[in-house]
Amino acid sequence: MSLESVRAFLHAHAPDIEIIETAESSSTVALAAEAHGVEPAQIAKTICLRVGEQMMLVVAGGTARLDNRKFKDTFGAKGRMLDAEEVVTVTSHPVGGVCPFGLPSPLPIYCDISLKRFDEVVPAAGSTNSAVRIATGRLAELTGASWVDVCQ
Repeated sequence: MSLESVRAFLHAHAPDIEIIETAESSSTVALAAEAHGVEPAQIAKTICLRVGEQMMLVVAGGTARLDNRKFKDTFGAKGRMLDAEEVVTVTSHPVGGVCPFGLPSPLPIYCDISLKRFDEVVPAAGSTNSAVRIATGRLAELTGASWVDVCQ
């Protein structure tokens, strides 16, 4: 179970962070912002991409959009979004619950600077109705992410 892999990851690496489960879905940025009482930009959405044969995750502010030129300048090629089936295979998380925690195998993780305007962000936690509140810098540190500027 995806939520369980996130729970195990947090238990091992950040036991002070609690998973928040909501009765309603938080599978979109708008739903998540409403469920957690934050503005949509404060939702930390995780985008699954492939560049050539390399899979990666980009965590960005909820209202940020990938900028193809910035992305290509940063990674040397255009990124291709994974389809829903590929996302589950690579992350173990369903679309709407994808996060950089509890992955079945290591992936390069990048945090877009669109997150830096917030002290705290709210990424999903492995299911379509779970999330965590986490300090922005700690999100990057906990996941081993590198900071990039690839969004508009």
